[in-house]
Amino acid sequence: MADALKIGIAGLGTVGASLAKILVERRDMLATTCGRPIEIAAVTARSKGRDRGVDLSAAEWFDDPVALAREAKIDVFVELMGGAGDPAHAAVKAALSRGVHVVTANKALLAAHGVELAGIAEENGCILNYEAAVAGGIPVIKALRESLTGNTISRVYGIMNGTCNYILTKMEKEGLSFEACLKEAQRLGYAEADPAFDIEGNDTAHKLSILTTLAFGTKISADNIYLEGITNISIDDIRAAADLGYRIKLLGVAQKTDTGVEQRVHPTMVPLDSVIAQVDGVTNAVAIESDILGELLMVGPGAGGNATASAVLGDIADIAKSRPGAQTVPALGRPAASLIPYKRAQIRKHHGGYFIRLSVEDRTGVFASIARHMAENGISLESIVQRAQSTTESTDPKTIILVTHATMEDSVRKAVASIKGEGYLVGEPQVIRIERPKAA
Repeated sequence: MADALKIGIAGLGTVGASLAKILVERRDMLATTCGRPIEIAAVTARSKGRDRGVDLSAAEWFDDPVALAREAKIDVFVELMGGAGDPAHAAVKAALSRGVHVVTANKALLAAHGVELAGIAEENGCILNYEAAVAGGIPVIKALRESLTGNTISRVYGIMNGTCNYILTKMEKEGLSFEACLKEAQRLGYAEADPAFDIEGNDTAHKLSILTTLAFGTKISADNIYLEGITNISIDDIRAAADLGYRIKLLGVAQKTDTGVEQRVHPTMVPLDSVIAQVDGVTNAVAIESDILGELLMVGPGAGGNATASAVLGDIADIAKSRPGAQTVPALGRPAASLIPYKRAQIRKHHGGYFIRLSVEDRTGVFASIARHMAENGISLESIVQRAQSTTESTDPKTIILVTHATMEDSVRKAVASIKGEGYLVGEPQVIRIERPKAA
């Protein structure tokens, strides 16, 4: 049997502790399946004395993760600290620069520095693996980087944030407000004390930017994503969607067009009978549309210690099984130098249409005014209905629901802005894209 693969782990939080425990408890099985033992040779974390449920006394302790990356006698540096900047960035860069392979679960780091780190890995003959950075335990990185070689990909989309999916699922099933569901998600540990990164869509955007690069060969461009979170989704939107035969999900979508690549993250209505609409709770789902395979939909746990640790372990096992001197798979699917600059696609007609909810004063001529503004902006309406309110007072605001045919988003925004100028709206209007996935 080959010599042990020695790894250094930076970060012993939920994921790091789960990984260490698996490596220790399944040492013999991993040695058999990987063809060599995997040994934890060095570790670093914020607290040395904390009980993590696994004996790591045989591993060398480092107070500084960058020092571990530079000095430890290891073959693989496992970065589980998080964050786009230092010490994660400096530590990963240091490891790759001295020829040490890297495994990371850090999507923020890759979104900010992925192209740079991929180039350093290639220069030094290193492997940079990051399956756990996107969709937890779902092997979407391996699928895009290796399994779908030869396919021309047209679209990648999916549910990539368990916190948002949990909140939207709970709102629908229990009829609770966004605020109430967020508090429950925080109580259960699905949402952070400061949940903005998740609920505003930033976490999904980081993951989507990585998938876009793998799918379309562009440089990572996390700052060129249309971004909208779920904070404005109300229980009225959830109920209206259900009445129309849809369910609301926060989707990340990357799509190749004739003018570039479109990247967007926003709440989306998907048909109730589509597979992606059935993905509930903290579960993630990623769909890939290609010319040879067609559509591949992968569903699984998107977060949590064991799910993420499983993906990290898979990356480590791939390195353990690799042959010294063998050609490594480029970190971003193709050589970093061959990645083309990201070109944002021009706005085009959205074939799924739009859902528009307006709360209006009960006055004569409102329906006609709304229809006129839509027509003036070239928008064809599939339906326009007034929803009943919980009270029957004639002075209460009325809710009007519009569903459009295929149209331009710019036209929808202009129409809504002109309607706001009429003075009969109560509160802010709601506009949600409707998607009709192939997976049904």
